[in-house]
Amino acid sequence: MKNKLTLTINSFSYKRALPEDKTENGGGFIFDCRAIHNPGRFEEYKSLTGKDQKVIDFLDQEEEMKSFLKHVFALVDQSVKKYIQRDFTNLMVSFGCTGGQHRSVYCAENLANHLRTNFDIQIVVHHIEQELLKSKKS
Repeated sequence: MKNKLTLTINSFSYKRALPEDKTENGGGFIFDCRAIHNPGRFEEYKSLTGKDQKVIDFLDQEEEMKSFLKHVFALVDQSVKKYIQRDFTNLMVSFGCTGGQHRSVYCAENLANHLRTNFDIQIVVHHIEQELLKSKKS
């Protein structure tokens, strides 16, 4: 029986460390979202995340974001196909931005949705900065 590929997708803040690959595979893809227009620079978006509709609408309008994700999808799809063929069990993809709140979260969610639509694989999403903020509030 083949093991199903697990693809872990992280969003993170470059103000902290890069995400750690706990599978001992030594990492995976890390995409820098900081070149994309930052909704966090506008007061109305500061307290929101890339999962909030207002931020989604903002980033959906950014042509640079569309181009960025198109290239990300192509690279990740290529690896996923090969990983499945070779019976690999883990791949990690991480998206970083300044605060780990808007652009990286948006990209992580978009990649997860894209992969769910196109591949029969296990997908795990971690929004590292969001998880840290929640644990501090608890």
